[in-house]
Order: sequence, then structure tokens, then C-alpha cells
Amino acid sequence: MRLATACLLLAVTTPAAAQTLKPLAEVRLREEHVAQDGLPQESDAVTMRVRTGVEATQGRWSALAEAQGNLAIVGDYYDGIEGAAMVRPLIGDPQSVALYRAQLQYRAPGATITAGRQRIMLDDERFVGAAAIRNNGQTFDAVRAQLEPVKGVKADVSYVWNVRTVWGIDGAGVRPRSIDGDTVLARLGVATPIGTVTAFAYLLDLDEAALQGFRLSSQTYGARLAGSRAIGRAKLAWQASHARQSDYARNPNRYSADYWLADVALDLNGPRVGAGYEVLGADDGRALTSFQTPLAAIFKFQGWADKFTTTPADGIRDLYASTGWGWKQVGRWSGVSVQAVYHRFDSDRAVRRYGDEVDLLATGKLGHTLATIRYADYQAKGFGADTQKLWLQLDWVL
Repeated sequence: MRLATACLLLAVTTPAAAQTLKPLAEVRLREEHVAQDGLPQESDAVTMRVRTGVEATQGRWSALAEAQGNLAIVGDYYDGIEGAAMVRPLIGDPQSVALYRAQLQYRAPGATITAGRQRIMLDDERFVGAAAIRNNGQTFDAVRAQLEPVKGVKADVSYVWNVRTVWGIDGAGVRPRSIDGDTVLARLGVATPIGTVTAFAYLLDLDEAALQGFRLSSQTYGARLAGSRAIGRAKLAWQASHARQSDYARNPNRYSADYWLADVALDLNGPRVGAGYEVLGADDGRALTSFQTPLAAIFKFQGWADKFTTTPADGIRDLYASTGWGWKQVGRWSGVSVQAVYHRFDSDRAVRRYGDEVDLLATGKLGHTLATIRYADYQAKGFGADTQKLWLQLDWVL
């Protein structure tokens, strides 16, 4: 792997070997504030994340290398690695400097092959994603093949031997820097008149004893339907999914659990409404025998307060509804939108009420800069503690 990385860096820093060179640069400045009942102090993190690199392309070949660094300008928070746990709430952005991506890619009609450290984002990222909300992100040391043998049919298969986590270079124990294993991610999608139907198989071999004693290794098989349709100036979108998960590789638990999703959204060319119901099922109530998604972009689901990053032993049912408004242009700002989302959380077994959450979001883009204000308020009923989070964020991308 070190030799492959060295060869890649040589390729992208040798202009004579490339037809085009594209610089990569982005900067994120963010303040995140968290208050959680039961902890004596609140957390305040002002962080700056910088990514920079280059992509070299010649014909059907390209090579990319990108480094990233995360700096805590104000570090009054527990980052999961350093600081006093159980004194301040967790904000999962530890300081780090690392190689973010280093990949070699071949593109041809109907086929794309990517090897090396890369982002992998599958469908809506419910099972596999980039964890973009966290400054260190999540990447995969993998070989990925994306094929389209005929129009409307797409196959996507990845072999992953290492997952680079959001915990950065100092990650260890239950929050490791990386996770070894032999993971296979496979999808086959077919376009139909009612949307794209995708069958998937995710075989997660998360081979780190410190990571819950191998109990996050799983095999998940399922199918997903996602589609949309224009209705005059409006647009209706829908999703439905079912999957079944069980133990895999060295996981000592013996279990099986189901996943269900039904979601619909309507964009009325300005006003937006949506609703959905998602279930991550439970088996018999033992820890880590419920449906788990350890490689997902988890922040995007089940509320932004991050109370359910690990699915509770009794599973979770999430009934949610959203409303909002979007404008293409407001003065010099483009892509302006506001959104409110309500979640009701219950257990899948044992009939327990977990809590409720309200999430608020406002975004707008000015030139190369995206501004975001985000707020989450989780009110516990029978799980966790009341938690409020506020984000003020600027993202600049070249």
C-alpha cells in the first residue's frame, strides 16, 4: 500500500505525464455548540478544516492525491480522543493531519475502476457513506468497479480492506484511526418506469477486537426503490427499502434484524414537504443484536443530535415529517433554503418511547462559499438526555 501511494503521489506531481492538472482546495470554518443534561459543562468547538490536493488526468486515466488537516481554534470540547469524557458533550472532530484520498482511476464507456483511498457514497448513504458532517470524514482503502453493461443497468462492487474513520490519526480503542477487514459492498440497479430498483449485499468484516469485540461485523441483503416524477412545476419523490441483517465473520453474536423505510417528498417549486417512517429492527434485546449501520453517513438520519449513532438494543422506529422553502436566488445569494424536521423516536420491541427531536436548517451560497446555520433539540422521554446543538458553518470550495 505504501508503494502504491508513493507511485500515485509521483504521478500526480509530474505534470509532463498528465494532459490536465486540476487543483483541489476547500476550507471549512465551523462553530459547534452542544449542551447536554447531566453533564456539568457545555462544549464549544471552533474548528478549521483544510483539504488540498491535485488531480492529474491523461486520456482515460486519472490520479488524485488530497491531504487534510483539522485544527481546533477553540477546543472547549471532548473530541472522543482527548479531553475529559462525561464532563463535556462529545463533538467528534479531533485535531488531525492525514492523507485523505489517494486514488488511481480508469474511465471508459460503461466502466469506471477506482483503486486506492477514496470516498464511497452508496445511494442515500444509509449503509455506506462519507460522513461529510465530520471534519475528518470517512474514506475507504478499496478497489471499486462501477459498470453499466447496458443502458439502465448499473453494477457497483467494492472490495474494502481498510476503513479510515472520522477519529483521525490519534484514534484508538473503540474510536480507532482505521478498521481492517475484508469487506465487500455490492449493488445492482435497474431503471424502471417507477424509479430505480437496487438490490444490494453489504458484507462488513470489521476486524478490530477493540471495536465492540467484532460485534459490528454483519451481512446485510436488501432492495431499494427510489424515483421521482414532475407534476406540472412540482416534483414528487419517493423511496422504499427493506433489508435483513445478521452476524458475519468473527461476530460472536447470533442475531437477525430487519430494516424498513418508506419516504415521500413534494417540492412545489418553492414550498417543500415530506414525511417518512424508518425502522431499524431488534432481535432479542441483547446489545448489538439490533440493525446496525457503522459505515453510514449516520448524521443524515434519525436527527442531528446524534443520539442514535449506535442502534439501541431494542431497535428504533423513526416517524418524521419535514417542511421548508427554497429560493433559487435571493439578492446575491443562490440556492437559499430553510427547513424544519420533526422526529418521534420509539423502540422496535418492548414498546418504549425514546424521545422527540426538532431540527432546523438554513443554507445559502455566495460565490464559492456555502453558509449554513443548523440547530437540533432532542427531548428525551426514555432514552438518553435532553440535548441541544447549534452549528454556524462556512464551506469554501475552489
